[in-house]
Amino acid sequence: MDLLAAMPPVARAVFVLSLVAAAGLALGQVKVRGVGLGIGGVMFAGIAGGHVAHRAGLDLSPETMDFVRDFGLILFVYTIGIQVGPGFFAALRRTGLALNALALLMVGLSVAVAALLHLTLDLPLAAMLGVFSGAVTNAPALAAAQTVLREVGAPAAQLAIPGLAFAVTYPFGIAGNLLAMGLIRGVFRIDPAAEAAAFEARRQAEARALETLDVVVRNESLVGERLGGLTLLPSLHVVASRLLRDGRLSVPTGETELRHGDVLHLVGPGPSLRQARMLFGGEAAVGLTTTKGSDVKWERLVVTANGVLGASIAELNLTDTIGVVISRVNRAGIELAPAAALKLQFGDILTVIGRPEDLHAAAARLGNSERRLQTAEMVPVFIGFALGAVVGSLPLFLPGMPAPLRLGMAGGPLVVAILLARLGNLGPLVWFMPPAANLALRELGIVLFLAVLGLGSGGRFVETLAGGSGLPWMLYGVLVTMVPLVVTGLVARAVLGLDLLTICGVLAGSQTNPPGLAYANALGVSQAPALAYATVYPLAMCLRILAPQILVLMLW
Repeated sequence: MDLLAAMPPVARAVFVLSLVAAAGLALGQVKVRGVGLGIGGVMFAGIAGGHVAHRAGLDLSPETMDFVRDFGLILFVYTIGIQVGPGFFAALRRTGLALNALALLMVGLSVAVAALLHLTLDLPLAAMLGVFSGAVTNAPALAAAQTVLREVGAPAAQLAIPGLAFAVTYPFGIAGNLLAMGLIRGVFRIDPAAEAAAFEARRQAEARALETLDVVVRNESLVGERLGGLTLLPSLHVVASRLLRDGRLSVPTGETELRHGDVLHLVGPGPSLRQARMLFGGEAAVGLTTTKGSDVKWERLVVTANGVLGASIAELNLTDTIGVVISRVNRAGIELAPAAALKLQFGDILTVIGRPEDLHAAAARLGNSERRLQTAEMVPVFIGFALGAVVGSLPLFLPGMPAPLRLGMAGGPLVVAILLARLGNLGPLVWFMPPAANLALRELGIVLFLAVLGLGSGGRFVETLAGGSGLPWMLYGVLVTMVPLVVTGLVARAVLGLDLLTICGVLAGSQTNPPGLAYANALGVSQAPALAYATVYPLAMCLRILAPQILVLMLW
């Protein structure tokens, strides 16, 4: 302790934070029947370290700790936004709409239960915010709560209360998620293995959003017509990627004149291909493939060149300029039809067909650089941080609110990152971040945030439990955890008829709870939990961060 006390303040803070982080991460890896604290272990290691430091009279610079806490939070929420941004708005459409409605129901119920506890049981507002954040296992929500409490001028003594309440409710927040999944399974007597098999069968039947079809030109009205003049094909999002004529396989272009008996390999949505088959006159008896005896090959090329970012497939015009055809576009795991107006983004994977030398030229044009995919562009990252700080500080005046709403350091960087990731690039600035770099920064950020939070709460943690406040907070946390989970699960099964594994993914994602996802994955061999988790996670995270701020402004 004498050595620590003699250290410069910054060195002392680095030493303590590093020790807490290492111990907490090790604690989080300890599992009982497959369930552990995960990243939450850092919080409890911080509480233990804070208790020891308080008893020893060890001083940690408040200014240093505040900066580390907020910077860690920015790292965490910004990288989350960059990760989920490309699919965020798509998740709000089509099949994701029902799942996100369930996430909205679950978040709304947890807010309602927390507000009801505050209004009816005289639960202090600061404690209620910590109970809410811990019961739903969402550390950014806790950060947002502390930020808005400072904004409205809460006394300094109240600023530590949310962290204490978070710590005592967090463990059941994890366990309650698993308990609710088991409850839904038992009430409806569900066989997870059977439902997993049924889900995968449905998914395989629908997996190929883009299909292929070989058609033969038998419609005499098309003979002599240029392929590019058939406006029906682009309107159907159908691409002709190969042409077999007189036994020779080639890549057709817009200038190719059709002849009777030509065989075309078409790529597009299934219903569109059926319409195209009627247009050309029938399905070919022989399939077209890029076999060893052909000079036509296919490759998957990745868009990494700055010069093509934001350009549409029509503007790029690889067919006429190089002699290759783009037959498919894969963006963030989603297969897209190569429509002429589709604008390319960094990291898009294009299936390109042509002769080997033309494919080489196309790769040079598109970039196809593995190094760029693995290298984080740091200039856009810091620009994103700066924009996030500005947006988080802007006052938002809403009708009926007694004070302006601010997104803060939890909401501002998150919103900015989602929008920037959706934009893809701005000139040479590319907002894409390699998954490994994204994960490393995200883990570093949340570890720093939770370590500071635990150290700040540790001095009063034992006192809080011994004084009697901790046990009621735990009981309130059980209500905030279980009521939304059970109600949402019952609605998902009884009303919407969703399968168990999808429901489990929704419950884990709406609570942003990775241990819940791990438990759901163990129920059956299926991607249903992960798909549902990824669908609702972005919206749930945004709502969890905004909810404490709205609660404070409404109830303060």
